[in-house]
Amino acid sequence: MELPRGMKDFDTDEMIKIEFVRQTFLDTAKTFGFDLIEPSPIELLSVLEAKSGPSIRDEIYQFKDKGDREVALRFDFTVGLTRYAASQKNLKLPAKFSSFGGVWRYDEPQKGRYRFFHQWNIETFGNLNTEHDAELIEFTSRFFDNLKLQNISIDINHRKLVESYINHVFESNETTLLHDIFRAVDKIQKKSKDEILQEYKKKGYSPEKLEKILEFSNLKGTPDEIEQSFDASIEGGGWRELLDSWNELCNLYRSLKNRGVDNIRINFGIVRGLDYYTGIVFEAFDSTSDLGALVGGGRYDSLPNAFGRDDLGATGVAGGVERIILRLDDQGISSIPPADTISVLYVNDELKSDAINCVSKLRKLGISTNIDLTAKSLKKQMEMSANSKFCVIFAPKEFSEKQVVLRNMVDRTEKQISLDDLVTSPKDVLNL
Repeated sequence: MELPRGMKDFDTDEMIKIEFVRQTFLDTAKTFGFDLIEPSPIELLSVLEAKSGPSIRDEIYQFKDKGDREVALRFDFTVGLTRYAASQKNLKLPAKFSSFGGVWRYDEPQKGRYRFFHQWNIETFGNLNTEHDAELIEFTSRFFDNLKLQNISIDINHRKLVESYINHVFESNETTLLHDIFRAVDKIQKKSKDEILQEYKKKGYSPEKLEKILEFSNLKGTPDEIEQSFDASIEGGGWRELLDSWNELCNLYRSLKNRGVDNIRINFGIVRGLDYYTGIVFEAFDSTSDLGALVGGGRYDSLPNAFGRDDLGATGVAGGVERIILRLDDQGISSIPPADTISVLYVNDELKSDAINCVSKLRKLGISTNIDLTAKSLKKQMEMSANSKFCVIFAPKEFSEKQVVLRNMVDRTEKQISLDDLVTSPKDVLNL
């Protein structure tokens, strides 16, 4: 039987890796004071359209429920968390939320992402300033540190800075033009400059003006390095129109340095193609991989307005879990916890009941314990227990003396231990 295109089953090994990322995320989120929230997996279609407009229909799983209501599966957590925050009239601000779970997108399947995948997300709502954006970026950096991932680089930018330059070059602040050019800049990481110029020439845009935008988007580095290129990039000192956004971006850079986040640079090519971003934006990459962004986020102060709250600022960041796992695998980072599983074996069928009784007592005490219930041979039971930390063997002679054989599956040593001690104080006996 085949699955629908873009769907997959997650086997045990994959779920172990997902759980590793999940637990690391939850632990990191807790240290930063983010409260865990699970927004509904199904939203009214109108709610999702509030974020991205009617065009989102082509990118999501939507359908009518039995009440003939247009609904859709969540494609991220931002919409649900924003809807939730906006609905809480007595919400203590700033409100800091974290989420982890599955999302659905009707995209073309690609490496590291199917149409159903797992995502982590954190959001902050309230009267926000640059330090709140810095906290999210600091969280991102620490999260990757806790995962032990290497070569992570975080690029930061300000949407309004790029917007001002686009308006300057095209001598227009028309919304459709602005969004089109933002998408062109967003494509620079995936396509060549010539491909983008040809594509947009067909749409009627001036190649000369667009090329200036793309050249501007290539500016990267520290504030000092970028300031040396300002005058050459923006004619007639027009950069002064960008001063407020530039100062905010520099303040963010300094705040991150103060927080010990050193893997950052300013990159004018980071704009995040989605239309709802309004200020600071950022992405995180593995600098040794061509996998693309592992994380994306930024300020989206206008989105709460769509839910009737003009008093809420909002900033957030999210990342795909499966894509992170690919980098963990490529860097040889183990996400498999040390095996603490105990296997209980029995020499003959007469000892099976006593062995099961022992297993039940150990499980009641929180010990991960396996047992074969089909009366296989001892040799076969031993083969099945190869990945266990210990094997507890019920043998006639030892059992008659209220003893069992404890076999260490790591160093292959054996010794006899008291059965009573095992089922009353297993963690002490097994040194778990």
